[in-house]
Amino acid sequence: MFKRIDHVEIVASDPERTIDFYVNILGFKIKNRIAVKMPPMSEVIYLKLGDTVLEIIAVDKPEPKSQSPWQVGYRGLALEVNDMSKAVAYLRDKGVIIAVEPVDLGDSFRGEISDPDGLIIELRQWK
Repeated sequence: MFKRIDHVEIVASDPERTIDFYVNILGFKIKNRIAVKMPPMSEVIYLKLGDTVLEIIAVDKPEPKSQSPWQVGYRGLALEVNDMSKAVAYLRDKGVIIAVEPVDLGDSFRGEISDPDGLIIELRQWK
């Protein structure tokens, strides 16, 4: 009945800055941009990486994200990487701060970065 997660939605404080990060740092491609007339929404932008889709939502006056790392709700998203060391070196070269340094969990390596609004992006390399 249910096939897969179709997309994940992100309300961005600055949609262009968010798009720039996901496209120019993480390698997503812009799939589609659609103006919407559903205030406070003004535009939705679909970004694609492999078969993963993010929907960036532009809204008027978005509320700031809670500062609690353990609030109820979606905590973050995870990107699988081929080589954790190379991914971390690349991200550092682009000025991205590694929020949680990669650790060896036995079956994988795991680290974290944040997007421009502080949303958690887990990095995972499976062994």
